[in-house]
Amino acid sequence: MNRPESEDVQGADRFVSTAHVAKALGVSVTTVKRWVDDGVLPAARTPGGHRKLRLNDVLRVTREGNFPLADLTALVPPAEVATVDDPKELAKDVIKAADSGDTELIRGLLISAYRNGMPIETLADRVLCQVMRHIGHAWETDRADVMHEHRITQACVSALYEIRSILRADLNQGRPVAVGGAPEHDHYAMASLLAKLTLLDNGWDAINLGPHTPVSALWRALDELRPRLIWLSVTHLVDPEKFLADYNPFCQEAMKRGVAVVVGGQGLREELRTRLVYTAFGDGLTQLASLARTLYRKPLVPKRGRPPGRASDAESGK
Repeated sequence: MNRPESEDVQGADRFVSTAHVAKALGVSVTTVKRWVDDGVLPAARTPGGHRKLRLNDVLRVTREGNFPLADLTALVPPAEVATVDDPKELAKDVIKAADSGDTELIRGLLISAYRNGMPIETLADRVLCQVMRHIGHAWETDRADVMHEHRITQACVSALYEIRSILRADLNQGRPVAVGGAPEHDHYAMASLLAKLTLLDNGWDAINLGPHTPVSALWRALDELRPRLIWLSVTHLVDPEKFLADYNPFCQEAMKRGVAVVVGGQGLREELRTRLVYTAFGDGLTQLASLARTLYRKPLVPKRGRPPGRASDAESGK
């Protein structure tokens, strides 16, 4: 059985036809072909000479432009898009897919939600948080084993990396730098990856140093990368007292230099939080996104067509 053209290649290397792109964006096939010829959309050629477009390039153009008739669900298999606009229902569908071990459906649901406009922070706080809580509870009650937990987690992380490949194409000049990671002996990758994606989605140049990041690495990043924001995603702490002793002096110095320091994560209990230095504390990524937008407003992308309220040269007699 032949697969639809939009499923020729899975993941970040998936390709779609010019006809699929034209239908999804509400433009003509001729327009899409012109974009290819003008270099706006890179394209590969089949042995028969047909243009094939990388899906991530199409998504980049869509997110940068103004396409009032766009319907990105035309590029996604129907099973993946039933509830991508409702975080509560989306979480239920991802949990159902997790319970059945359908990792490809998990990937499709999460990526489709982002493609159709759901912000990263919403995916994190209202979808993935629920999914991870469900999987963790299933493991604790022996309804799932470690293999199952790791497999589902990796499916979610894989989807996030594919979303990151879309965000990396948005390279505005003059973007402020943000640097972050998780503390030493904290090997959880998802929380810090989500923080990076949230900042990228808000126009920042976000550099994720990843799990198990020593304070020395952050000191070096502070000196060499000169960030305007630093984030710490704390899921697990082996030695809370050592964490405070290492991080508080660093955070104090960063704040003296005018750098905002945002901390958060389930590893920071209330008693520890009261002794920690920071600019802002986030119980979720919604707070990080809000602060990021306060510190830096992502430039608006010019819309297609004539600017409103201005007459054309012909109308004005010029």
